Parts: sequence; C-alpha cells; structure tokens
Amino acid sequence: MSESTPGRTTGARYLLTGLGTATGLVVWAPRAAFSIDGGFEAHARDLSVIFVDLPLILLGGALIPLVAWSTAMRQVRRPWAAALAALAAIALGTWGLTEWWTPRQHPDPGYGPGI
Repeated sequence: MSESTPGRTTGARYLLTGLGTATGLVVWAPRAAFSIDGGFEAHARDLSVIFVDLPLILLGGALIPLVAWSTAMRQVRRPWAAALAALAAIALGTWGLTEWWTPRQHPDPGYGPGI
C-alpha cells in the first residue's frame, strides 16, 4: 500500500460518518415535528424527542457506518468494500429507524378538525 491510501480511507470514513448522521437527522425531523409543535394549543408537546431521541439518533447515525467501515476494513482490507458495507449499514439503520421509532403523529382521539 502507498503512503497516501490511509489518508484517503480516513477521509472516506469520516464522510460516511457524516452521511449517516445527516441521514438520521433528515429521517428524524419530519417524524418528530408534531411532538415539537404539539398540535392544538401545544397540548401534545413532547420535548423528549429533542433531548433524548435526537442525540441517540445522531449518535447511532455516526456510529453505525463507522463500525461497519472498521469491521469491513479488518476483514477484507479493501476501501470500496468497506464503503459499500457502510452504505448498506446506513440503509439498514434508516429502515430500522423508520420501523422502530414512531413518535406521536396525530392528536389524541376526539381532537379532530373543526373543533
């Protein structure tokens, strides 16, 4: 291996970590909007999505591709395979997030339009 390869792979690792974090934020924001706004007179406001859920989602978005990258680099030692593994981990993590994490989306029953 040449001397410039580790620097390029480090940059790719950080780029994939940033991509995972940004993906987590993009998936989180529209799903958490109702909990932050609270609906009618903010009666359903739940700020735990900001103080608990957001940091966990950003941490997961950063760590999942980083762990996938590190594991793939240890096993196959090819940067393109590690990048592919990290992208697959981001995709699977995003799918898992949308399936598992469901904050409140609608007001409680009885609070329909036209109150």
